[in-house]
Amino acid sequence: MDFDFIGNTFLRLVSALPLTLSVWLLSVILGAIVAGLVTWMRTSASKPLEWFARAYVGVFRGTPLLIQLFIVYYGLASLPAVRHSLFWPFLREPFNCAVLSLGLCTAGYQAEIFRGALLAVPHGAVEAARACGMSGLLMFRRVIFPIAVRHALPPYSTEMISMVKATALVSLVTLWDVMSVALKIRNDTLVTYLPLILAGAIYLVVNYAIGVAFLALERRLSPHLRPRPS
Repeated sequence: MDFDFIGNTFLRLVSALPLTLSVWLLSVILGAIVAGLVTWMRTSASKPLEWFARAYVGVFRGTPLLIQLFIVYYGLASLPAVRHSLFWPFLREPFNCAVLSLGLCTAGYQAEIFRGALLAVPHGAVEAARACGMSGLLMFRRVIFPIAVRHALPPYSTEMISMVKATALVSLVTLWDVMSVALKIRNDTLVTYLPLILAGAIYLVVNYAIGVAFLALERRLSPHLRPRPS
């Protein structure tokens, strides 16, 4: 076994990890912002806003992320109106297109997680807050939001882990992420499995760290889940 090759390959893959994490972090932040807006539309009393939110969630959850990525990166660039618009300096960068595609996609999933968490808040808790004379904003901050967050954390952590794995697709739009570097090493050296196994190990460690962090947060926000002292 060539340990020098393993070490060099691992270092090259790790050097690409910051870009992978940057795409992931910015896309989930963008997704959370869009998801908050979509959730508000979905739960509003306005039928047009609700229909738009339903359509948004249906489209982005019902179509492959790869197609969405190609439409943003290749499709929009083929339109003269886009190339001559004020959005072109942003859309001509592969990194921006990757973040935009992943962010819009995860927003559809996050919106459903947020909506489900809000619906899981017990009606009795809301009625009790109203009986205490809480305003709408105070009730949301002290009652609805804390309960909804606890309900949202398990599915939200799953979505965050899925997004880390989804970043592997950005290798198809010329970004040198972990997956792209692994494929280049494989093509240059004709060593098929080792670069991919090392890349998979890096994704596994990152996802494990995210899972542990969300589990710790869930236990902190849910005292009944903490282990009792013996």
